[in-house]
Amino acid sequence: MGLDDKIKNAAEDLGGKVKEGVGKVTHNERLEAEGKADQVKADAKKVGEDVKDAFK
Repeated sequence: MGLDDKIKNAAEDLGGKVKEGVGKVTHNERLEAEGKADQVKADAKKVGEDVKDAFK
């Protein structure tokens, strides 16, 4: 996994956490769900990159 991919995934995960937190504070279930989805997507990308790295 390249450094730029790691940074992008970390930023997406952090953005998801922020969205989720704002959603909780404002009682906005849609925003909270979007934040959780962003985190899951970032985690899936990280796993995919880790698998690719294992086969290099």
